[in-house]
Amino acid sequence: MAKRNLNPQHDEGPVAEAIEQQTAKLPSDLFLWGGLGALAAAAAVYASGKRHEALLVGQWAAPILILGLYNKVVKLEGSD
Repeated sequence: MAKRNLNPQHDEGPVAEAIEQQTAKLPSDLFLWGGLGALAAAAAVYASGKRHEALLVGQWAAPILILGLYNKVVKLEGSD
C-alpha cells in the first residue's frame, strides 16, 4: 500500500527520490560495519604514530553512522 503525502508542499525532488530508491537497497549492516571499520582503522593509524591522520579517519565514523540512520528511516518511512 503506497503512502500518501498529506502535506504536498513538502514533496521530494526527483534527485532525492532517485537517491532514496538506490540507498534503500543497501543493507543497514553495511553502515554499521563501515562506522566500526573507520574506528578500527583510526586506531591502527594512531598506533602507527600518525596522530593527525588518525583523527581524520576517526571522524568518518559519525557521518557513516548518520547515513545508516538516514538509510533506515527511508526504508521504514519511505520518501513520501
